[in-house]
Amino acid sequence: MISTRIRTVLSLVALATVCAVGVTACGPPAARGLHTEARTDYDPWQPLNRKVFWFNDHVDQYVLETVARGWDWIAPAVVERSVSNFFVNLRAPIVVLNDLLQAKPKDAASDVGRFAVNTTVGVVGFFDYATPLGLAQHTEDFGQTLGWWGLPAGPYIVLPVVGPSNVRDTVGIAGDSLASIPGWFVSWWILIPPRVGEAINTRALLLKPVEEAKRAAFDYYVFVRDAYLQRRNAQLNDLAPGSTSGTEEGEDLYHPDVTPPLRDAAPPYGGPRS
Repeated sequence: MISTRIRTVLSLVALATVCAVGVTACGPPAARGLHTEARTDYDPWQPLNRKVFWFNDHVDQYVLETVARGWDWIAPAVVERSVSNFFVNLRAPIVVLNDLLQAKPKDAASDVGRFAVNTTVGVVGFFDYATPLGLAQHTEDFGQTLGWWGLPAGPYIVLPVVGPSNVRDTVGIAGDSLASIPGWFVSWWILIPPRVGEAINTRALLLKPVEEAKRAAFDYYVFVRDAYLQRRNAQLNDLAPGSTSGTEEGEDLYHPDVTPPLRDAAPPYGGPRS
């Protein structure tokens, strides 16, 4: 299984290299000014997307949110943060791989150091001791890598259960899944319970933001779509939190690939309340 995964990851690297060569032949890569952003109004599949969005929203409302509220009632805020830290840390090798594919060796070195600190001192990632040491968290994935090298985002699409995406990011999700370290050692079905647990914990962290967004939005579908695409564009341009140099805020709703916001009482590093 491991040898198959290694070949798959090497194939992803080769694919990214081919994309890089192709884009470079036509113009400079994104790092030197070419940013292939997703248009927030490019939603040609909206009728189908709205149906899938309706389905996802009802699954969230009647299943995920209900369970998340139970978990939120049981678990202290520090526990929710620590669980979130663990899964963020587990994803660090994917971030490092995409740092390298985007020619960001400084970020890759920082993320390797962050992974080492949080895996050891931070007890396999449950506590974030790397951030106070100046090792900032970066958020990179294969969808961003493809966009960094100039691949267009394609139409907006809502995936069943997964949520908002576009054609490029859907390919990226598949790429990141193949490069996931746990999948190298255990069968995919064994990973289902941990991923369900991660989704429940993340949803618990987002109970208040989602509730406020639903109450404030005139059209919740449009709100989620625009928030997702704006955030992905910010990440692609290194402007979102967790990117190389940005300061703009991104929306985590339904796509929280940076550590979700906590309730006000909890500190950012997963330690005890003051």
